[in-house]
Amino acid sequence: MPEPSPKSLGQYSDLYEVLGYVFTDTDLLREALTHPSLEGGKQYQRLEFVGDRVLGLVIAEWLFEQYPQADEGGLASRHTNMVRKETLAEVALVMNLSGFIHMAKSTEDNGGRGKPTILADVCEAIIGAVSQDGGYDMARTLVRKFWKRYINQETIGQRDAKTRLQEWVQGRQMPTPKYVVISRTGPAHEPFFTIEARVKDIEPAVGKGRSKREAEQDAATQVLSHIEKK
Repeated sequence: MPEPSPKSLGQYSDLYEVLGYVFTDTDLLREALTHPSLEGGKQYQRLEFVGDRVLGLVIAEWLFEQYPQADEGGLASRHTNMVRKETLAEVALVMNLSGFIHMAKSTEDNGGRGKPTILADVCEAIIGAVSQDGGYDMARTLVRKFWKRYINQETIGQRDAKTRLQEWVQGRQMPTPKYVVISRTGPAHEPFFTIEARVKDIEPAVGKGRSKREAEQDAATQVLSHIEKK
């Protein structure tokens, strides 16, 4: 099969270079990069579902191979850390996915391109898209390329955003952060939360997610981002 010409790579040429993979079906890639805020076409949720399962299996097999002496609990702990949303968001940044996400202007204006939850979802969708376009082996190659830095780490993101924010305020003898539910939308079986994190003397930040915990973690991450910019 001949190498694709630069012209045929189109708007995703830079992304292909980072991923080390060129899509045969570019519609799959566009679907993986399309946020639910854009209506009228396919969005990334279905591919995200696939990518989540593919990632979980690839990491499980890899850990089983890498740590032959580890018991089930040890493997499970490492696995949890490697597939958590915070790790996925980090990988999405390494992949430079942010600039390629298709989203509504309102979502973008609300900081959508930098939201860890969105970055994590798109990362999973990309894995799902690669598995559908090139097969499981190609998806495994992609995962091993970008998760190589995590496979030997004893602790990966164990201090999550809420914990780090709590430690930050405690170190300054400030009141405990408050998390206030702004809204809950969607059906009962698939709710979507908007939560505001409030810390004394710090600009409040809004987080979103499909559970209270996810939305609170997102909000805490935004507060930490405000703090780091000060």
